[in-house]
Amino acid sequence: MKAVIFPGQGSQFSGMGRDLYEQHPAAKRLMDHANDILGFSLTEVMFSGSEEDLRRTDVTQPAIFLHSVALATVLPDLRLDMVAGHSLGEFSALVAAKVLKFEDALRLVAQRAQAMQAACQEQPGTMAAILGLDDDTTARICQEISAGGNVVVAANHNCPGQLVVSGSQRGIELACEQLKAAGAKRALPLPVGGAFHSPLMQSAEAALAQAIAGTTFSAGICPVYQNVDAAPHTDPDEIRENLVRQLTAPVRWTQSVQRMVADGATEFVECGPGKVLQGLVKKIAPEAAGSSATV
Repeated sequence: MKAVIFPGQGSQFSGMGRDLYEQHPAAKRLMDHANDILGFSLTEVMFSGSEEDLRRTDVTQPAIFLHSVALATVLPDLRLDMVAGHSLGEFSALVAAKVLKFEDALRLVAQRAQAMQAACQEQPGTMAAILGLDDDTTARICQEISAGGNVVVAANHNCPGQLVVSGSQRGIELACEQLKAAGAKRALPLPVGGAFHSPLMQSAEAALAQAIAGTTFSAGICPVYQNVDAAPHTDPDEIRENLVRQLTAPVRWTQSVQRMVADGATEFVECGPGKVLQGLVKKIAPEAAGSSATV
């Protein structure tokens, strides 16, 4: 069985999507339509924006989403047995599974990005990648730091031995110090604009919940393995609830890939910019075949 997976924030690069736009009329139509919906030329930033331009949450998220969906649109004979997306990538997966219409998903992605940007300004924070330490030890130390008044939580379970923590600036500083002392090989602060997938995103969660409540969701044509519980979903109400919770809950990517393999996935096709997820899948499920979607 084939699992199609969609990347999230961090896989962007200047020039992303240009080949699709220039070589595939269907992709061009979709991208031009996205510009009209958003009210500005997202493609201009994608094709020629600086790294700094593309790092802005309100640009990055719609750009990665658009690239991923445009690629999925023009792939010949794309078979969907199951889908999943990493954080933001879950919206691309929902479009592929026909749970959301493209236009509705793009608007939600834009609203999500704006809400997250606002939450970052209200509650400043950051994230760090912790390498070479078991999840239980990381979680225990994060809980101890948070109990002392500095928020820090496990945010992204990316693969065995690689966990991203998220929280206040001071919480992350303490976590990096204490996790390295506990045996982590590395603790790397990340160049992100806020504490994503942490309690500091609660105001964004409330804004997204309101936007999702006014959006039509349909039953999926295949299971969508969602970040919050690493389980397959096709029920629209369950998907809605999980999509809202995702903003403050950890991304259980390791567990999602393991569950897809347990449910019969033998091949993972990454659909979007970059190859970040392929690297993670190789570490989580080395027995599964992996590839990047190309046209």
